Amino acid sequence: MASSAQRASRRRITASLLLLAVIAAGLAVHAFAPDSAASDIAGDALYAVAAYLAVLIIAPRLRPVTAGLIAAAWCAAVELFQLTGVPSALGASFAPATLVLGTVFDPRDLAVYLVTIAVVTSVDALVAARRSRVAAG
Repeated sequence: MASSAQRASRRRITASLLLLAVIAAGLAVHAFAPDSAASDIAGDALYAVAAYLAVLIIAPRLRPVTAGLIAAAWCAAVELFQLTGVPSALGASFAPATLVLGTVFDPRDLAVYLVTIAVVTSVDALVAARRSRVAAG
């Protein structure tokens, strides 16, 4: 049976590899997909998954629901921060900032973030439950 530290290390490595894939997919959507509602939703969903994975990298021992709540809070905070106009101004002077902070508030983005994080959290919880059953024997 793997120790808690070994499980955390495996979870961190898995989350890191998945985050690299999600970032690559997000950059591909940003660079190659036509600017449309579908590409915006895809980008938002990938951003939410990236936020969830980043939480797991930082704190791999968190339960899925806790990680999901933190990721949802981050996404909501970033979206609400756009109401200040600061992200748009930062993006005007340093374009890559828009990939992290966005530009303008869109309530649909909040919905996409929350739905995506709910799905990712559920999948992570199901995987964790399955691993527990397998480990138990």
